[in-house]
Amino acid sequence: MNQTATTHLLALDQGTSSSRSIVFDAQGRIVAMAQRELRQIYPQPGWVEHDPKDIWATQLATAKEALAKAGLRADQIASIGITNQRETTLLWNRLTGEPVYNAIVWQDRRAEPTCAALRERGLEPTFRTKTGLILDAYFSGTKLKWLLDTVPGARAAAQRGELAFGTVDTWLMWQLTGGEVHATDVTNASRTLLLDVHDNTWDDELLALLDVPRELLPAVHPSSHVFGSTKAELLGASIPIGGVAGDQQSALFGQACFKSGLAKNTYGTGCFMLMQTGEKFQNSTNGLITTSAAQPTTTPEFALEGSVFIGGAVVQWLRDGLRAIKGSGEVQSLAESVPDSGGVMFVPAFTGLGAPYWQADARGAIVGLTRGSTVAHIARAALESIAFQSAALLAAMSRDAIAAGGAPVAELRVDGGACVNDLLMQFQADLLGIPVVRPQVIETTALGAAYLAGLSCGLYRNLDELSAQWRVERTFYPTMSRERASELMTNWARAVRQTVAV
Repeated sequence: MNQTATTHLLALDQGTSSSRSIVFDAQGRIVAMAQRELRQIYPQPGWVEHDPKDIWATQLATAKEALAKAGLRADQIASIGITNQRETTLLWNRLTGEPVYNAIVWQDRRAEPTCAALRERGLEPTFRTKTGLILDAYFSGTKLKWLLDTVPGARAAAQRGELAFGTVDTWLMWQLTGGEVHATDVTNASRTLLLDVHDNTWDDELLALLDVPRELLPAVHPSSHVFGSTKAELLGASIPIGGVAGDQQSALFGQACFKSGLAKNTYGTGCFMLMQTGEKFQNSTNGLITTSAAQPTTTPEFALEGSVFIGGAVVQWLRDGLRAIKGSGEVQSLAESVPDSGGVMFVPAFTGLGAPYWQADARGAIVGLTRGSTVAHIARAALESIAFQSAALLAAMSRDAIAAGGAPVAELRVDGGACVNDLLMQFQADLLGIPVVRPQVIETTALGAAYLAGLSCGLYRNLDELSAQWRVERTFYPTMSRERASELMTNWARAVRQTVAV
């Protein structure tokens, strides 16, 4: 086999709004990419679902297409890396492989009553200490409990060992290996409310509190690990699956944030900011959560994380809900047609507010409208809302870092689809008062999965080799006065308070 050809890696990037596959060369450069949209299902307000068969079909189709575009055969791929929308919860029959219900998406709020009941029993500190998470419907465990309690016969079947639970990575590995592998990695497992992240094991007390049978659970491995191999008939040859990480930890890895204090923000459907804290498990006192970082070895590593539920999805709403634009690409030109938002503030709390607010009952609001407000002002306010929410996260993160004896975040590495918007990135730098750095490869979520796979198959020797590959495309420096930035953040905080009162 020719040495050049076998140094390619295939990343499967299964996201909330689409499935993508990207072929990378050993230098981390994109060789070919394929993408398909994923159908969203909204059964009732606050509920969000995907069809598990759609997830698998779109992911497999893009994998085949990316290989074809790259002009490579499956036996010329050294390893596959998988990265995925986290917390999205699936339950299926082990014998037939049939899902017992649709996938319940991370944005879904139906499990909030379960969380409220656990909080009322004073159990949040127990979950926080063991998992680093707060009790919120965002995480997988309460979604799984809802499935077991609601789907007829599910709990009895689970107790008989007939069902399998998994996040999207687990579902994809099950499909890719023909049902031979039921596994996950530490980053996805850490988002379930069921894993003790200090030793990366499923916790009996937490399982009992959520009434989850252990028989349902996948094996947990490091993020860089040979999980198994694909069935040859799927892609034309068997390929090892050598890396798995939830999308945000994968992006942190792809951004080469290997040292404590380095931070990244991914601008996707939501926005997710993570700061590497190394082997230190650090609880936040500012509304953030502690999560497992992608781990090349069995040694636990951690990150502080803040999650914005509605980031780029606000642009989709402008397109599909308000019909203010025909395509998402039009938002920058519409927003730039006015010098500022004209005092309009848009808080897109369509599914509540995530970190650092954690207000499940908040709802979206547009405030500051005047007779002179236009759709352009609303579009600009919508775009700016992404930066405001991210600025609130970074402020919380810097306070936590200082409290732990560290320094505030000095620069923010950015990735994800919306980071190509120069207006947004400049406004982000202005609000933060620190440089915002955009790398040459912004598909860092997929790149992180590829790097993890490359480490497990020996394509890369160590993290230093990966750090050397990270390259800057553009740095946005703040130009706004700190007084003006502070005034804008005060206005934002006032607008947020109004959404909670709604």
